[in-house]
Amino acid sequence: MRTTVGIIGAGPAGLLLARLLHNAGIDSVVLETRDRAYVEQRQRAGILEQGTVDVLREAGAAARMDREGIPHDGIELRFDRRRHRVDFPALTGGRSVMVYAQTEVCKDLIALQLAAGGPLLFEAEALAVEGAETPNPRIRFRHRGSEDVLECDYVVGCDGSWGVARKAVPADVSRVFERTYPFGWLGILADVPPSHDELVYARHDRGFALLSMRSPTVTRAYLQVPAKTDAADWGDEEIWDELDRRLETDDPSWTLKRGPVTAKSVTPMRSLVHEPMRHGRVFLAGDAAHIVPPTGAKGLNLAVGDVVTFARALTELRETGSDARLEAYSQTCLRRVWQAERFSYAMTTMLHRSPGATPFDDRIQLAQLDRITTARPAETDLAESYTGFPLD
Repeated sequence: MRTTVGIIGAGPAGLLLARLLHNAGIDSVVLETRDRAYVEQRQRAGILEQGTVDVLREAGAAARMDREGIPHDGIELRFDRRRHRVDFPALTGGRSVMVYAQTEVCKDLIALQLAAGGPLLFEAEALAVEGAETPNPRIRFRHRGSEDVLECDYVVGCDGSWGVARKAVPADVSRVFERTYPFGWLGILADVPPSHDELVYARHDRGFALLSMRSPTVTRAYLQVPAKTDAADWGDEEIWDELDRRLETDDPSWTLKRGPVTAKSVTPMRSLVHEPMRHGRVFLAGDAAHIVPPTGAKGLNLAVGDVVTFARALTELRETGSDARLEAYSQTCLRRVWQAERFSYAMTTMLHRSPGATPFDDRIQLAQLDRITTARPAETDLAESYTGFPLD
Protein backbone atom coordinates (compact mmCIF):
# COMPACT_ATOMS: atom_id res chain seq x y z
CA MET A 1 0.00 0.00 0.00
CA ARG A 2 1.14 3.56 -0.71
CA THR A 3 -0.12 6.92 0.55
CA THR A 4 1.05 10.43 1.31
CA VAL A 5 0.21 10.42 5.03
CA GLY A 6 -0.07 7.27 7.10
CA ILE A 7 -2.16 7.92 10.21
CA ILE A 8 -1.98 5.52 13.15
CA GLY A 9 -5.07 5.68 15.35
CA ALA A 10 -8.73 6.45 14.63
CA GLY A 11 -9.46 8.56 17.66
CA PRO A 12 -10.62 12.15 17.17
CA ALA A 13 -7.11 13.33 16.26
CA GLY A 14 -6.44 10.76 13.55
CA LEU A 15 -9.94 10.99 12.11
CA LEU A 16 -9.95 14.79 12.03
CA LEU A 17 -6.52 14.83 10.41
CA ALA A 18 -7.78 12.50 7.68
CA ARG A 19 -10.74 14.83 7.10
CA LEU A 20 -8.56 17.96 6.94
CA LEU A 21 -6.16 16.29 4.51
CA HIS A 22 -9.03 15.03 2.34
CA ASN A 23 -10.44 18.56 2.14
CA ALA A 24 -6.99 19.81 1.09
CA GLY A 25 -6.69 17.17 -1.63
CA ILE A 26 -4.01 15.16 0.20
CA ASP A 27 -4.44 11.39 0.41
CA SER A 28 -4.09 9.40 3.61
CA VAL A 29 -4.72 5.97 5.12
CA VAL A 30 -5.91 5.51 8.71
CA LEU A 31 -4.98 2.37 10.64
CA GLU A 32 -6.92 1.55 13.82
CA THR A 33 -6.20 -1.42 16.10
CA ARG A 34 -9.74 -1.69 17.51
CA ASP A 35 -13.00 -2.42 15.72
CA ARG A 36 -15.47 0.31 14.77
CA ALA A 37 -17.89 -0.45 17.60
CA TYR A 38 -15.17 0.01 20.22
CA VAL A 39 -14.02 3.33 18.77
CA GLU A 40 -17.58 4.65 18.68
CA GLN A 41 -18.32 3.62 22.26
CA ARG A 42 -15.22 4.46 24.32
CA GLN A 43 -16.00 7.23 26.77
CA ARG A 44 -13.51 10.08 26.89
CA ALA A 45 -13.64 13.87 26.92
CA GLY A 46 -16.78 15.93 26.50
CA ILE A 47 -15.73 19.60 26.35
CA LEU A 48 -14.83 21.20 23.01
CA GLU A 49 -12.99 24.51 23.06
CA GLN A 50 -14.02 27.36 20.77
CA GLY A 51 -11.14 26.57 18.40
CA THR A 52 -12.11 22.91 18.16
CA VAL A 53 -15.72 23.82 17.43
CA ASP A 54 -14.57 26.23 14.70
CA VAL A 55 -12.32 23.60 13.10
CA LEU A 56 -15.07 20.98 13.03
CA ARG A 57 -17.39 23.47 11.36
CA GLU A 58 -14.76 24.45 8.79
CA ALA A 59 -14.10 20.77 8.09
CA GLY A 60 -17.78 20.07 7.39
CA ALA A 61 -18.03 17.79 10.41
CA ALA A 62 -20.25 19.80 12.72
CA ALA A 63 -23.84 19.32 11.53
CA ARG A 64 -24.85 16.96 14.34
CA MET A 65 -22.75 18.80 16.91
CA ASP A 66 -24.59 22.02 16.10
CA ARG A 67 -27.93 20.23 16.48
CA GLU A 68 -27.22 18.20 19.60
CA GLY A 69 -24.26 19.85 21.33
CA ILE A 70 -24.80 22.06 24.37
CA PRO A 71 -23.09 25.48 24.20
CA HIS A 72 -21.69 26.67 27.52
CA ASP A 73 -20.88 30.28 28.29
CA GLY A 74 -19.25 29.64 31.65
CA ILE A 75 -18.49 27.39 34.58
CA GLU A 76 -19.25 27.63 38.27
CA LEU A 77 -16.61 27.46 41.01
CA ARG A 78 -17.66 26.27 44.46
CA PHE A 79 -15.51 26.57 47.57
CA ASP A 80 -15.95 27.44 51.21
CA ARG A 81 -19.74 27.02 50.68
CA ARG A 82 -19.66 29.83 48.09
CA ARG A 83 -20.78 29.89 44.44
CA HIS A 84 -19.12 31.95 41.71
CA ARG A 85 -19.87 31.90 37.97
CA VAL A 86 -17.08 32.57 35.45
CA ASP A 87 -18.63 34.28 32.41
CA PHE A 88 -16.55 33.20 29.40
CA PRO A 89 -17.87 35.54 26.66
CA ALA A 90 -17.63 38.60 28.91
CA LEU A 91 -14.00 37.83 29.75
CA THR A 92 -12.73 36.55 26.39
CA GLY A 93 -14.42 38.71 23.79
CA GLY A 94 -17.16 36.21 23.02
CA ARG A 95 -15.48 32.80 23.25
CA SER A 96 -17.29 29.80 24.77
CA VAL A 97 -17.15 25.97 24.82
CA MET A 98 -19.40 23.15 23.64
CA VAL A 99 -20.47 20.01 25.52
CA TYR A 100 -20.33 17.24 22.90
CA ALA A 101 -18.83 13.87 23.75
CA GLN A 102 -15.71 12.52 22.06
CA THR A 103 -17.66 9.40 21.14
CA GLU A 104 -20.01 11.54 19.07
CA VAL A 105 -17.15 13.40 17.39
CA CYS A 106 -15.66 10.04 16.39
CA LYS A 107 -18.99 8.77 15.03
CA ASP A 108 -19.37 11.88 12.88
CA LEU A 109 -15.83 11.73 11.51
CA ILE A 110 -15.97 7.98 10.85
CA ALA A 111 -19.16 8.41 8.82
CA LEU A 112 -17.55 11.17 6.75
CA GLN A 113 -14.34 9.18 6.23
CA LEU A 114 -16.15 6.06 5.07
CA ALA A 115 -18.44 8.05 2.80
CA ALA A 116 -15.95 10.34 1.10
CA GLY A 117 -12.46 9.95 2.55
CA GLY A 118 -9.46 7.72 2.08
CA PRO A 119 -9.10 4.18 3.45
CA LEU A 120 -9.97 3.66 7.13
CA LEU A 121 -8.92 0.18 8.26
CA PHE A 122 -10.31 -1.10 11.55
CA GLU A 123 -8.65 -4.04 13.33
CA ALA A 124 -5.39 -3.02 11.65
CA GLU A 125 -2.67 -3.22 14.30
CA ALA A 126 0.39 -1.06 13.68
CA LEU A 127 3.43 -3.16 14.57
CA ALA A 128 6.28 -0.72 13.92
CA VAL A 129 7.24 2.50 12.21
CA GLU A 130 10.43 2.19 10.17
CA GLY A 131 12.60 4.59 8.21
CA ALA A 132 11.64 7.76 10.12
CA GLU A 133 14.74 9.56 8.82
CA THR A 134 14.17 8.57 5.19
CA PRO A 135 11.96 10.28 2.58
CA ASN A 136 9.62 7.26 2.69
CA PRO A 137 8.84 6.00 6.20
CA ARG A 138 6.86 2.76 6.49
CA ILE A 139 4.25 1.37 8.85
CA ARG A 140 4.27 -2.38 9.32
CA PHE A 141 0.80 -3.55 10.34
CA ARG A 142 -1.37 -6.63 10.70
CA HIS A 143 -4.86 -6.66 9.18
CA ARG A 144 -7.23 -9.62 9.09
CA GLY A 145 -4.48 -12.00 10.09
CA SER A 146 -1.97 -10.89 7.45
CA GLU A 147 1.00 -8.55 7.73
CA ASP A 148 1.36 -5.70 5.27
CA VAL A 149 3.40 -2.50 4.82
CA LEU A 150 2.05 1.01 4.30
CA GLU A 151 4.61 3.18 2.53
CA CYS A 152 4.22 6.92 3.19
CA ASP A 153 5.73 10.32 2.68
CA TYR A 154 4.84 11.15 6.29
CA VAL A 155 3.62 9.21 9.33
CA VAL A 156 1.46 10.81 12.02
CA GLY A 157 1.14 8.85 15.25
CA CYS A 158 -2.22 9.43 16.93
CA ASP A 159 -1.95 6.09 18.71
CA GLY A 160 -1.71 7.12 22.35
CA SER A 161 1.02 6.94 24.94
CA TRP A 162 1.64 3.19 24.47
CA GLY A 163 1.55 3.17 20.67
CA VAL A 164 4.35 2.37 18.24
CA ALA A 165 4.79 5.86 16.78
CA ARG A 166 6.62 7.26 19.79
CA LYS A 167 9.08 4.35 19.62
CA ALA A 168 10.25 5.69 16.26
CA VAL A 169 11.87 8.59 18.09
CA PRO A 170 15.30 7.40 19.25
CA ALA A 171 15.84 7.27 23.01
CA ASP A 172 18.93 9.47 22.79
CA VAL A 173 16.90 12.40 21.42
CA SER A 174 13.75 11.88 23.51
CA ARG A 175 12.94 13.70 26.71
CA VAL A 176 9.91 12.86 28.84
CA PHE A 177 8.55 15.21 31.50
CA GLU A 178 6.03 13.54 33.79
CA ARG A 179 4.07 13.99 36.99
CA THR A 180 1.78 11.38 38.54
CA TYR A 181 -0.88 12.55 40.99
CA PRO A 182 -1.77 10.58 44.15
CA PHE A 183 -5.48 10.57 43.31
CA GLY A 184 -7.87 9.78 40.49
CA TRP A 185 -11.42 10.55 39.38
CA LEU A 186 -14.32 8.24 40.06
CA GLY A 187 -16.66 9.06 37.19
CA ILE A 188 -20.29 8.13 36.70
CA LEU A 189 -22.93 8.39 34.00
CA ALA A 190 -26.49 8.62 35.32
CA ASP A 191 -29.90 8.73 33.67
CA VAL A 192 -31.00 11.97 35.28
CA PRO A 193 -31.11 15.55 33.93
CA PRO A 194 -28.11 17.67 34.98
CA SER A 195 -28.48 19.49 38.30
CA HIS A 196 -27.00 22.67 36.83
CA ASP A 197 -26.95 24.10 33.30
CA GLU A 198 -23.15 24.59 33.36
CA LEU A 199 -20.21 22.62 34.73
CA VAL A 200 -19.57 22.97 38.46
CA TYR A 201 -16.01 22.64 39.82
CA ALA A 202 -15.98 22.20 43.59
CA ARG A 203 -13.08 22.39 46.04
CA HIS A 204 -13.96 20.73 49.37
CA ASP A 205 -12.02 19.53 52.40
CA ARG A 206 -13.14 15.98 51.54
CA GLY A 207 -11.81 16.30 48.00
CA PHE A 208 -12.68 17.63 44.56
CA ALA A 209 -16.03 17.12 42.79
CA LEU A 210 -17.16 17.95 39.26
CA LEU A 211 -20.73 18.12 38.05
CA SER A 212 -21.02 17.79 34.28
CA MET A 213 -23.37 16.37 31.64
CA ARG A 214 -23.51 14.36 28.44
CA SER A 215 -26.94 15.53 27.29
CA PRO A 216 -30.05 17.26 28.66
CA THR A 217 -31.08 13.90 30.15
CA VAL A 218 -27.73 12.37 31.16
CA THR A 219 -25.53 13.54 34.04
CA ARG A 220 -21.76 13.06 34.13
CA ALA A 221 -20.12 13.54 37.53
CA TYR A 222 -16.76 12.93 39.16
CA LEU A 223 -15.32 12.53 42.64
CA GLN A 224 -11.68 12.73 43.68
CA VAL A 225 -10.64 9.34 45.07
CA PRO A 226 -7.30 7.80 46.10
CA ALA A 227 -5.12 6.46 43.30
CA LYS A 228 -5.86 2.82 42.30
CA THR A 229 -9.40 2.97 43.71
CA ASP A 230 -11.71 0.25 42.38
CA ALA A 231 -14.97 1.79 41.12
CA ALA A 232 -16.84 -1.32 42.31
CA ASP A 233 -16.01 -0.39 45.90
CA TRP A 234 -18.39 2.58 45.67
CA GLY A 235 -22.14 2.04 45.89
CA ASP A 236 -24.47 4.26 43.87
CA GLU A 237 -26.08 5.97 46.87
CA GLU A 238 -22.67 6.40 48.48
CA ILE A 239 -21.53 8.30 45.37
CA TRP A 240 -24.62 10.56 45.38
CA ASP A 241 -24.19 11.23 49.12
CA GLU A 242 -20.57 12.21 48.62
CA LEU A 243 -21.40 14.47 45.68
CA ASP A 244 -24.04 16.15 47.86
CA ARG A 245 -21.48 16.82 50.59
CA ARG A 246 -18.76 18.17 48.31
CA LEU A 247 -21.11 20.39 46.28
CA GLU A 248 -22.85 21.93 49.30
CA THR A 249 -23.23 25.71 49.51
CA ASP A 250 -25.15 28.23 51.58
CA ASP A 251 -27.61 28.66 48.69
CA PRO A 252 -30.80 26.73 49.58
CA SER A 253 -32.18 27.08 46.04
CA TRP A 254 -29.84 24.44 44.57
CA THR A 255 -30.31 20.69 45.01
CA LEU A 256 -28.54 17.67 43.52
CA LYS A 257 -30.74 15.52 41.26
CA ARG A 258 -30.23 11.77 41.71
CA GLY A 259 -30.94 8.97 39.28
CA PRO A 260 -29.89 5.49 38.13
CA VAL A 261 -26.12 5.15 37.65
CA THR A 262 -25.44 3.43 34.33
CA ALA A 263 -21.61 3.42 34.29
CA LYS A 264 -18.75 3.80 36.75
CA SER A 265 -15.00 4.04 36.14
CA VAL A 266 -11.83 5.48 37.67
CA THR A 267 -9.52 7.74 35.67
CA PRO A 268 -5.88 8.06 36.82
CA MET A 269 -4.37 11.55 36.90
CA ARG A 270 -1.03 12.37 35.35
CA SER A 271 0.79 14.95 33.28
CA LEU A 272 3.26 13.95 30.55
CA VAL A 273 5.05 15.69 27.69
CA HIS A 274 7.30 13.94 25.18
CA GLU A 275 9.82 16.15 23.38
CA PRO A 276 10.35 16.43 20.48
CA MET A 277 7.00 15.81 18.81
CA ARG A 278 8.69 15.07 15.49
CA HIS A 279 11.58 12.95 14.30
CA GLY A 280 12.40 12.95 10.61
CA ARG A 281 9.11 12.33 8.84
CA VAL A 282 7.31 10.89 11.86
CA PHE A 283 5.06 13.31 13.74
CA LEU A 284 3.40 12.69 17.13
CA ALA A 285 -0.04 14.05 17.96
CA GLY A 286 -2.41 13.86 20.91
CA ASP A 287 -1.72 11.36 23.69
CA ALA A 288 1.24 9.99 21.75
CA ALA A 289 3.02 13.21 22.70
CA HIS A 290 1.29 14.59 25.79
CA ILE A 291 -1.19 13.80 28.54
CA VAL A 292 -2.94 16.26 30.83
CA PRO A 293 -5.10 15.66 33.90
CA PRO A 294 -8.74 16.15 32.87
CA THR A 295 -9.33 19.08 35.23
CA GLY A 296 -8.64 21.64 32.51
CA ALA A 297 -10.59 19.84 29.72
CA LYS A 298 -7.57 20.02 27.44
CA GLY A 299 -6.76 16.49 26.19
CA LEU A 300 -8.95 16.23 23.08
CA ASN A 301 -8.48 19.91 22.29
CA LEU A 302 -4.69 19.66 22.37
CA ALA A 303 -4.89 16.73 19.96
CA VAL A 304 -7.02 18.82 17.61
CA GLY A 305 -4.44 21.60 17.78
CA ASP A 306 -1.67 19.19 16.83
CA VAL A 307 -3.37 17.81 13.72
CA VAL A 308 -4.54 21.25 12.60
CA THR A 309 -0.93 22.43 12.82
CA PHE A 310 0.28 19.45 10.77
CA ALA A 311 -2.47 19.75 8.13
CA ARG A 312 -1.87 23.46 7.65
CA ALA A 313 1.89 22.93 7.43
CA LEU A 314 1.60 20.18 4.82
CA THR A 315 -0.93 22.20 2.83
CA GLU A 316 1.46 25.17 2.83
CA LEU A 317 4.26 22.93 1.57
CA ARG A 318 2.05 21.69 -1.27
CA GLU A 319 0.87 25.19 -2.22
CA THR A 320 4.03 27.26 -1.78
CA GLY A 321 6.93 24.83 -1.61
CA SER A 322 7.86 26.16 1.82
CA ASP A 323 8.46 23.59 4.56
CA ALA A 324 8.99 26.22 7.28
CA ARG A 325 5.78 25.36 9.11
CA LEU A 326 6.46 21.64 8.84
CA GLU A 327 9.97 22.08 10.24
CA ALA A 328 8.54 24.12 13.13
CA TYR A 329 5.80 21.57 13.95
CA SER A 330 7.26 20.41 17.26
CA GLN A 331 8.11 23.89 18.55
CA THR A 332 4.72 25.28 17.50
CA CYS A 333 2.76 22.50 19.19
CA LEU A 334 4.88 22.44 22.33
CA ARG A 335 4.26 26.11 23.07
CA ARG A 336 0.54 25.39 23.21
CA VAL A 337 1.06 22.06 25.00
CA TRP A 338 3.03 23.59 27.84
CA GLN A 339 0.45 26.34 28.32
CA ALA A 340 -2.23 23.65 28.58
CA GLU A 341 -0.07 21.69 31.01
CA ARG A 342 0.37 24.84 33.11
CA PHE A 343 -3.36 25.49 33.23
CA SER A 344 -4.29 21.87 33.91
CA TYR A 345 -1.72 21.64 36.70
CA ALA A 346 -2.94 24.90 38.24
CA MET A 347 -6.58 23.79 38.18
CA THR A 348 -5.70 20.35 39.55
CA THR A 349 -3.56 21.55 42.44
CA MET A 350 -6.00 24.35 43.32
CA LEU A 351 -9.09 22.14 43.49
CA HIS A 352 -7.86 18.73 44.72
CA ARG A 353 -6.82 17.94 48.28
CA SER A 354 -3.63 15.89 48.31
CA PRO A 355 -2.92 13.24 50.94
CA GLY A 356 -1.12 14.86 53.83
CA ALA A 357 -2.34 18.35 52.98
CA THR A 358 -1.82 20.79 55.85
CA PRO A 359 -4.03 23.67 57.02
CA PHE A 360 -1.55 25.98 55.29
CA ASP A 361 -2.10 24.13 51.99
CA ASP A 362 -5.86 24.47 52.44
CA ARG A 363 -5.58 28.23 52.98
CA ILE A 364 -3.43 28.63 49.88
CA GLN A 365 -6.10 26.88 47.79
CA LEU A 366 -8.82 29.10 49.19
CA ALA A 367 -6.68 32.19 48.57
CA GLN A 368 -6.17 31.13 44.93
CA LEU A 369 -9.89 30.71 44.44
CA ASP A 370 -10.64 33.97 46.21
CA ARG A 371 -8.19 35.73 43.89
CA ILE A 372 -9.92 34.32 40.79
CA THR A 373 -13.36 35.35 42.02
CA THR A 374 -12.38 38.87 43.07
CA ALA A 375 -9.70 39.98 40.58
CA ARG A 376 -10.72 40.32 36.94
CA PRO A 377 -7.21 39.66 35.50
CA ALA A 378 -7.03 36.31 37.34
CA GLU A 379 -10.56 35.38 36.28
CA THR A 380 -9.78 36.40 32.69
CA ASP A 381 -6.72 34.15 32.62
CA LEU A 382 -8.87 31.21 33.71
CA ALA A 383 -11.54 31.99 31.10
CA GLU A 384 -9.04 32.47 28.27
CA SER A 385 -7.19 29.27 29.20
CA TYR A 386 -10.37 27.20 29.53
CA THR A 387 -11.90 28.33 26.22
CA GLY A 388 -8.65 27.55 24.41
CA PHE A 389 -5.24 28.65 23.23
CA PRO A 390 -4.58 29.59 19.58
CA LEU A 391 -4.36 26.47 17.40
CA ASP A 392 -1.42 27.60 15.26
